[in-house]
Amino acid sequence: MNKNARFNVGYAIAAIFAVFLIQYLISAAHQIAVIPYSEYQQLLRQGKVETVGISDRTLQGTLKEALPGGQKQFVTTRVDQDVAQELEKYNVRFTGQIESTFLRDLLSWVMPVLLFLGVWWYIGRRMAEGGGIGGGLMAIGKSKAKIYVESDTGVTFADVAGVDEAKDELREVVDFLKNPTDYGRLGGRMPKGVLLVGPPGTGKTLLAKAVAGEAKVPFFSISGSEFVEMFVGVGAARVRDLFKQAPEKAPAIIFIDELDALGRARGIGPFAGGHDEKEQTLNQLLVELDGFDSRSGLVILAATNRPEILDPALLRAGRFDRQVLVDRPDKKGRIEILKVHMKKVRLAENVDADAVAALTPGFTGADLANLVNEAALLATRRGAEAVTMRDFNNAVERMVAGLEKRNRLLNPREREIVAYHEMGHALVALSLPGTDPVHKVSIIPRGVGALGYTIQRPIEDRFLMTKEELENKMAVLLGGRAAELIVFGHLSTGAADDLRRVTDIARSMVTRYGMSERLGSIAYERDPGNFLAGADRAYATRERDYAEETAAAVDHEVKAIVDQVFQRTQGILTTRRPILDRAAKKLLEKETLEQSDIDALIREMPKEGLRAI
Repeated sequence: MNKNARFNVGYAIAAIFAVFLIQYLISAAHQIAVIPYSEYQQLLRQGKVETVGISDRTLQGTLKEALPGGQKQFVTTRVDQDVAQELEKYNVRFTGQIESTFLRDLLSWVMPVLLFLGVWWYIGRRMAEGGGIGGGLMAIGKSKAKIYVESDTGVTFADVAGVDEAKDELREVVDFLKNPTDYGRLGGRMPKGVLLVGPPGTGKTLLAKAVAGEAKVPFFSISGSEFVEMFVGVGAARVRDLFKQAPEKAPAIIFIDELDALGRARGIGPFAGGHDEKEQTLNQLLVELDGFDSRSGLVILAATNRPEILDPALLRAGRFDRQVLVDRPDKKGRIEILKVHMKKVRLAENVDADAVAALTPGFTGADLANLVNEAALLATRRGAEAVTMRDFNNAVERMVAGLEKRNRLLNPREREIVAYHEMGHALVALSLPGTDPVHKVSIIPRGVGALGYTIQRPIEDRFLMTKEELENKMAVLLGGRAAELIVFGHLSTGAADDLRRVTDIARSMVTRYGMSERLGSIAYERDPGNFLAGADRAYATRERDYAEETAAAVDHEVKAIVDQVFQRTQGILTTRRPILDRAAKKLLEKETLEQSDIDALIREMPKEGLRAI
């Protein structure tokens, strides 16, 4: 007999048993008569009741004679005796009524069970999503990568400006993702990984999203810090899981932001070792980078602003083959970035992106986006209909110098010192060639500790500086201190930041630029801000690799350079003391000298030695 036959016979037997059971219940129901309680009392008085079984609510028993329906067994619902006697007095036929508690009893059993199951399901779901206690024990090895499918990133190359070279490098990646087979026709292959390197705020993450938006492929985005948890081995498990998910959706992009949190050089630090959780995670990442085939349509992008601390194994050929520098934009790039962000605000006719770009040398893309927003907020605050150039000027000053603090009251003596200090900066800057033009001088406190400020605006972007230009820059910084010494005969704490910057410039001239005749053309220190200079560079700067005698010579040369520049600065201000006094007096009266006031000050200065304006 086959399985289907046995299955059908079993159904038939079950049906027969069900029929017999139903017939039994029906027949049993017909053998017991349900009678009113008043009828039971009448039968009891007539002596027809043989036996009675008593329960809380019912009476069940046997009659001596069968009822007209042929039943000898009966059941009735009890009624309170007082009520029964009252009703019987008036010949009322009555019976007991039992309140149905079935639903209440059912809910009392079912609701706790449902509540328990619901709580258990909620906790299990949260843990599975990684949101429970400890980060999700049930999904502890699962990748936390956020997936943006196709154009859901909402960003394309049209939204990215000012980094044309980086966009050109990444367009090749987009073409490969769209047509992976075309790139293998000559035997070449796409780089396995592309590392975006640059200062914070230059648009590295935005570029990665733009690549995914242009290629319309799944975009796996995860931060390097999300790989590492408190449990050993979790990071390595998440790396494995990420590289297992991505090929299933290929062609796709894996983007690891802040790679330095994951890929720090191994063997560095007092607690480094082979069993360190971060090192295990990095080892797994290196294995996965070697393991996948770039022809499968999978591209890895990563971003970092600290490439100097990355492990050299990450940067070797075959892993992150290509490194794309996303640097601060030049003036042309700033103009393009400003045009992108200015489309979102209502501008006055006098606003020119070229003029705003000239005010913002060194600003990153994020800084420029914040600048446009700050200008719009300033215009909104004063009730204007559109954002003007004045709003952009104020926004630049707010970002560079800090928020104005007009409520910070200085006593007259302090105001006078600050006025001479700031005019010392301005007057030296106006007197020396090659310095940035002075745009504004103010004695209104700004920021945390600035009691006054002098703003200089570069005419163009500069990438090189000569020894003379560095010395002139130091002289401008020392102008405030020199003015205080000449006028008041003492020094104050107001030049603390100026002295720090002057010392840094002088030390760099001696130890990095080889501008000391005594120490020669030797670099005694490495540049801590130089990108892509090697993974061991940041740690090498912490240890001095020259003798104590050389260190003493470096200190001597730094002091000699600063002293020489300071004497020169004092000479400039002593020669122009009358102009310094008049300018400081005017600054005390107006609190702020604008460009027109500075132009009038320039006309008062002697032509000899005056830099070209």
